[in-house]
Formats: sequence, C-alpha cells, structure tokens
Amino acid sequence: MAVGLLLGNLVPGLNTALEAVQVGEVSLPIAVGLLVMMYPVLAKVRYDQAGRVLADRKLLVSSLVINWLLAPAFMFVLAWIFLADLPEYRTGLIIVGLARCIAMVMIWNDLACGDRESAAVLVAINSVFQVVAFGALGWFYLQLLPSWLGLPTTSADFSFWAIMLSVLIFLGVPLLAGFLTRTLGERAKGRDWYEGTFLPKLGPWALYGLLFTITLLFALQGSTITARPLDVARIALPLLVYFVVVFGSGMLLGKWLDLGYAKTTTLAFTAAGNNFELAIAVAIGTFGVTSGQALAGVVGPLIEVPALVALVYAALWARKRFFSPATATV
Repeated sequence: MAVGLLLGNLVPGLNTALEAVQVGEVSLPIAVGLLVMMYPVLAKVRYDQAGRVLADRKLLVSSLVINWLLAPAFMFVLAWIFLADLPEYRTGLIIVGLARCIAMVMIWNDLACGDRESAAVLVAINSVFQVVAFGALGWFYLQLLPSWLGLPTTSADFSFWAIMLSVLIFLGVPLLAGFLTRTLGERAKGRDWYEGTFLPKLGPWALYGLLFTITLLFALQGSTITARPLDVARIALPLLVYFVVVFGSGMLLGKWLDLGYAKTTTLAFTAAGNNFELAIAVAIGTFGVTSGQALAGVVGPLIEVPALVALVYAALWARKRFFSPATATV
C-alpha cells in the first residue's frame, strides 16, 4: 500500500498509463493481478467435495442470510450513522456493502486455514446472487428504503451486463482454469503428485498476485487518498466497525451452529469481505472517476487489507482457544 501511494504521487502519468486498457471497467494490470491471485487458490480446491459442501444446509443458509440480508443492512445503517452529512461517501459505502466478496476472500480464508471447498462454493453462490441481486438491492437501499424512512434518496443506474462481465472475468476465468488444472493434473500424475509437488510451487503466486494488485490499486488512487486525509478517515471508521462486527458475528454463529473451525472461519471471512473491485467499477461507471462514491470504494481495500490480515490472526488465535482439537483440524 505504501509503495502504491508513493508511485501514484511521484510518477507522472502513471494513472493514465494504468487505465489505458481496461477489462470489465477494471485496469488491465489490475485485472491480471486479480487473475494471478485467484488462480492458485482455486487450483487447490478439491472440486469432488462440492457435493459435501452443498449438502451442509446450516452453512449455506447462514452464509446467504449474513451476506445478502444482514451485512448490506448493517452497512446501510453505518453509512447513515457516520456519513449522514456526506451523501457521496455515504452512497459509495452502501455500494461497497452490496458487493459481496468473490476474490480476496479466498486468500484470507486460506491464510486462516479455512475450508477451501466451502469457500469456493460460497464464493460461487455469492457470484450468482451478485449478478441477479446487485441492481435490485442498489435500488432498495439507495431509493426505496430511504424514501420509507423519510431520508434523501440517491439515483443510481446499475448495469446488469457490467456486473455479470466482472463476475465472469474475475471468478469464472480462474475458476475454470483451477478446475481444469486439478482435473488434468490428477489424471496425468495422481493426487499425491498434484498436492505434494505441483501445488507448493504454484501456491506462492497467489500472494504475489495479491501484493501486485494492492500496489496498483493504491498507485491508481494515491493522489486522491493523500489529498483528502480527513475524508479517508471518516470513511475508514465505519468500514473498521463493519469488518470487526460482521466477522465476529460469523465466528459466533458458526461456533453456535457447531460447524467446526474450518467452516466457521470460511463463513466469517466470506461474510466480512467485500468485492471492492466491483464496487469501484460500479461507482466509476455510475458517478464518475473523481466522484466521492469512487473514493469510498478505493478507501475500502486501504482498510480491508490490514483489517482482514489482523482477523486472520484473530481466527488462528480463536482456533486454539475456542475450538476442540477435533474440529480445529484442517
């Protein structure tokens, strides 16, 4: 993040160069970073275990309720509590709450030793819901619900095709590549070779892709972030509250439902993470690249990255303290 901020402020014309070519309204270099980040994680997934995950109704129902009912509603409340006098930032924060995570959550889940198969299935389900429900929920939280409550409304026209394209590129491409890699690799040399020899060489590229993507995200918006430090702080506070409360709620719910450590951690991270790439793309496409809505989206990963890294350590600490050895095994 620091390197990205320095590059954005010190290298003339860097923003223009990075934005020269786009994929699904996202800068091509960032798109490449996202794909490199996602592919190794999805190549690790044991796809033959998907049926087991889908059969776990407690996990699926809990994930859907938190992701699509509770978390967006909580972000709406936080946006109005903390940013009632700043409508552009408030709208941007609400859009962030509607963009459920389909990318970086796989990294956080992996670092915290969560259930990879469950994470892949939940991310896929989030992606389908995102395509179907994002526009409707945007209308509900920006227009309908505020009008019911006597609050100012915001007009926003979300493109169904833009959202679907984003999901297909940033989840569909690495998902297909990961599935084919595992299927063909195991067929050619067996699971022992694939998981014992191939994956250890491929795995580090996920973190390389993550670091590359974060650097470029902050290089793109470095000047904007450093020019408005007080605004960034005001946007950051509700985001911090959101991450801690939603993650904690997911962990408590998973523990209460006796899902075991791995699935509980997956539930918590898939609930707490957000798809900032989509939120930024929607905000830029709807309100413009220099809008307050776009800035709110950009501040998202500035807070999400350190917050969720800290929550990885919190999850690993909770595994030792609150989960029995049998349920904590991964």
